[in-house]
Amino acid sequence: MGIVRTFEDLECWKKGTRLRREIAITIKQYPDYEKYGIVSQMRRSSRSITHNISEGYGRYHYKENVQFCRTARGSIYELLDQIIVSKDEGYIDLKRYEELRLMITDCTKVLNGYINYLIKAKDK
Repeated sequence: MGIVRTFEDLECWKKGTRLRREIAITIKQYPDYEKYGIVSQMRRSSRSITHNISEGYGRYHYKENVQFCRTARGSIYELLDQIIVSKDEGYIDLKRYEELRLMITDCTKVLNGYINYLIKAKDK
């Protein structure tokens, strides 16, 4: 892991931010009647990823940071379910679903790596 001066330097936060931006672009195409349904849920869960990573970073204690990162991981899985629903409901096509799913998988792997790093650092 490189030099980290702020949560903005964390690779998991950067990937979460890219994912959030892609979700924001994607949900603009959803039908108006979903504005307070899945659109709102996807907006909140995608934002929750980076919010929790940054909040955990600000706690300065490994154990608390890990807990917030686990919450962020839960938001990633919530978002995964929402894109599955989006595909099933015909709001996104298979190509877009696969693109978002790949980003979600990548984001999850990097976040899991950060969680593992924090757990090992706590034990030292």
